[in-house]
Amino acid sequence: MTHLRVALVTPLTGSLAPFGQACATGLTLWAEHVAHLPAPWTGVELVVRDSGRDVAVSIDAALHMQPDVLFGPYGSNTMLAAARATKHVIWNHGGATSRLSRPAFPQVINVLSPASTYFMEVLQAIRAFDAHATTVSLLHTTSGFGRDVATGAISAASKLKFKLQSIPFEPHHATEAAPLVPHADILLVVGNFSDELAVAPILLTRTWRAAAFVGAGVEEVLAPLGNKREGLLGPAQWLASAVFEPDEGPDADWFVTHYRDVAGIDPSYPAAQAFAAGLLCARCLRDSGGSDDTAQLAAANQLICTTLYGAFRLDPLTGLQAGHQIVVVQWQDGVRRVVWPPEQAECPLL
Repeated sequence: MTHLRVALVTPLTGSLAPFGQACATGLTLWAEHVAHLPAPWTGVELVVRDSGRDVAVSIDAALHMQPDVLFGPYGSNTMLAAARATKHVIWNHGGATSRLSRPAFPQVINVLSPASTYFMEVLQAIRAFDAHATTVSLLHTTSGFGRDVATGAISAASKLKFKLQSIPFEPHHATEAAPLVPHADILLVVGNFSDELAVAPILLTRTWRAAAFVGAGVEEVLAPLGNKREGLLGPAQWLASAVFEPDEGPDADWFVTHYRDVAGIDPSYPAAQAFAAGLLCARCLRDSGGSDDTAQLAAANQLICTTLYGAFRLDPLTGLQAGHQIVVVQWQDGVRRVVWPPEQAECPLL
C-alpha cells in the first residue's frame, strides 16, 4: 500500500483556532472518505500541524516529512507567511488576500474568491434592488486584507455610478474613526472581527438604506449584536443552502451529514473550503498522474470544474480564483439568507 503524504499547517491555537480546526476536520473528512486517487496511491496519510506563533518554522517542520501535497493555513496573513516560507506548491483554501497572486507567488493554488470581490458583489446586489441609493461610506482597516476589500469596493462603486467616501483606520481603532463616517445611503465596514463588532453598535444607531459588514457573512462574528444584526448584508464564501450541482465529488448534503457525524455541528465555510481543496487536489493528481510541483500546477491551471463549494477556475494571468463566486447574505428573521446572485438567491434583498 502506498499512501499519499499530505501535510496541513493551520491555526490550532490562538484566536483563529476554531477556523483552523474546521479546516482540519474538513480535510480529514476528504482524506478518510472521498480521496479518489490515481495509482500508485491507495489512501492518504494526513498530518495536521499547528501554524503556531512562527508559521515559517511550522511550514519547515511539515516539509521535513517530505509530503507529496501541502495545504496552507486559515487566515490571509497566516497564508501569506506560509507562502513566503516555501517555494513548494501550496494549496490555499484559507487566505482570501489578492496578494497571493502571480508573479510574487507562482506556487500558490487559490481555491477561494479573492477578498477584493467581497463588497463588489454587495454593491451589485444593492444596485439591483435599490435604484435610489447613490452614496456610499466605506470604513476600512489599513491592514492588507482591509485595503484589499476596499480596493474592490472602490472599483465597483465607480462602475456602478455610486459616489463613495473612504475612511481608513488603523487596526483596533475602529471606534475612534466612527465619528468621521459621513452620512450616506450605504454603509460598508471591513476590519478585523473585533473591530467590526466594536463599531457596529455605534454606526447602526444611524439610518442607512443598506449596511454591510464583512463579519455579517459569518454565522457567529456579529452574534453579540442580537437584533441589531437584522437586515445587515455580508459576503459569504460558502453556505450549505446555496446549492451547487457538483461534477467533482459529493454534494453539500453528503458533506453536511458526514461533518455533523464527526464534529457534532454544522460545517462552516473554512471546513468546506478545505474539503473542496482536497477534492481539487485529487482531481489534479488524476489529471496529471504525478504529485511533483510542476504536475500539480499544470493540472490546476487547466482545471475547470464544480465542487460542492462552487466553480473552480484559475485566472491565467494572476493565478487568483476566477470561477468561484461570492454569495451575498442578509440577516432576515435571525437567519442568514442568500440574496445574491439571482440564480442562488433564497429570497429578495430587503
